[in-house]
Amino acid sequence: MSASLRGVLSLFSETLRDLAPILLIITFFQVAVLRQPVDNLAEIAIGFVFVLLGLGIFIRGLEMALFPLGETLANAFVRKGSLFWLLLFAFGLGFGTTVAEPALIAVSEEAAKVMSGAGFIEAGAASESGTAKALRYTVAVSVGSSLVLGVLRILKGWPIQWLIISGYMIVVAITSIAPVEIVGIAYDSGGVTTSTITVPLVTALGVGLATVIKGRNPMIDGFGLIAFASLFPIIFVLLFGVVISA
Repeated sequence: MSASLRGVLSLFSETLRDLAPILLIITFFQVAVLRQPVDNLAEIAIGFVFVLLGLGIFIRGLEMALFPLGETLANAFVRKGSLFWLLLFAFGLGFGTTVAEPALIAVSEEAAKVMSGAGFIEAGAASESGTAKALRYTVAVSVGSSLVLGVLRILKGWPIQWLIISGYMIVVAITSIAPVEIVGIAYDSGGVTTSTITVPLVTALGVGLATVIKGRNPMIDGFGLIAFASLFPIIFVLLFGVVISA
């Protein structure tokens, strides 16, 4: 057996091992608790195989492309020595990977429909579409801004805990004045931004920066950008609700 074939088999076996708990839990409750036959079992089995293949290939792609790319870009910007371009790249990376995130698009559209039905915004397709787009771009800008702060933290060596604590204090303060209709949407926005593309690129960027900057420890300073990317959307969407309700 060739080395490449062994690598492929090892990759898919590891992926199967990761998916096994989910499969076992679903099977247990279906057989032991619900005790109902599974509809379209063959179709579900084929879909599970697709998930296995897709997830395995995706993980391999992260290892081959996104992680090395993020670290390479971080090294290049540090060598270039331009803070402006580094921060601009961080903002663009956060904005670009978030604005096209399918989960964010879905949540924004659903949120706009619910707000329209509740009378929070004007009824109609045009109003819903405009609100969904504004909400999506608000979140994208917030993630871009969060990466700018995160990169500055790595460069300056600021303690992450004080920034996170301060951020959530701001969240609590704005929550008290934000419309109640937007609060749940704002809190959920922090979760949908951490996508399968954003997370590896942002993590690689942070680790790459902390690796090449003298005096920084990748374990201490390289991680934490994802925390900012989850925090800032809450603040920005709460402010978005305050503005549109004014």
